[in-house]
Amino acid sequence: MIHTGLIGGPLADHLLRHLGERAARKGYCDGSAYRGRSKLEVLFGESIWRRIAGAVVADFGCGVGDEAIEMAKRGAARVIGIDILDHSLQAARRAAQDAGVAERCQFVTRTDEPVDFVVSLDGFEHFSDPEDVLRTMSRMVEPGGRVLLAFGPTWLHPLGGHLFSEVPWAHLIFTEKALIRWRSRFKQDGATRFGEVEGGLNQMTIRRFRRLVARSPLRFETFEMVPIRRLRALANPLTREFLTGSVRCSLRRRDVS
Repeated sequence: MIHTGLIGGPLADHLLRHLGERAARKGYCDGSAYRGRSKLEVLFGESIWRRIAGAVVADFGCGVGDEAIEMAKRGAARVIGIDILDHSLQAARRAAQDAGVAERCQFVTRTDEPVDFVVSLDGFEHFSDPEDVLRTMSRMVEPGGRVLLAFGPTWLHPLGGHLFSEVPWAHLIFTEKALIRWRSRFKQDGATRFGEVEGGLNQMTIRRFRRLVARSPLRFETFEMVPIRRLRALANPLTREFLTGSVRCSLRRRDVS
């Protein structure tokens, strides 16, 4: 596991309070990049709708169901939203009812039903056991099906600390203890490590993800590292861990040629 930074103690507390106010005004990691747009279409292109038309789809890590509901409305035969947070599943069920697609959406903690596609958005930097998740996805998908993944920012990205990214690379500058202490000012859930916060943070890097897939029952059909738009000119194999905005890929089962 990658270690965090060296700055802790009162100095870290002072800097994080000051920098946190500035970051809040900038809106880091607030989801604004997808505001008014389809996240699925931005990440996978317009062809996503043709691919899932008439298909049974599992949305792995569905959250409150936005993408699952969109897929049901855009042509999927059925969508199974999977998440570990009960309050998210309840919200997803209410949203599906309001959207008129409740009969084609199911929101559960697990399923044994085989599916044509497993879709996972912004999950692999959060799963507590991503290696087991890949095995589970392989069991879920039909022999000729696909697993479509997109996630980011990864750990070494400037905002790879997600909530803890008060400034670029804050999670690599300040100690985990200092960042958790700063977080406790507005979150009282008792978390003492990155992995214990709601949603979790597993410090996923691109290199680690590729190694996990190499050991899994799945194989890459496509793999793409999307560079940070403003730093695209600096993107190369040496900078990819630091300057990749998101990872997206299509996976197939290894036992299918």
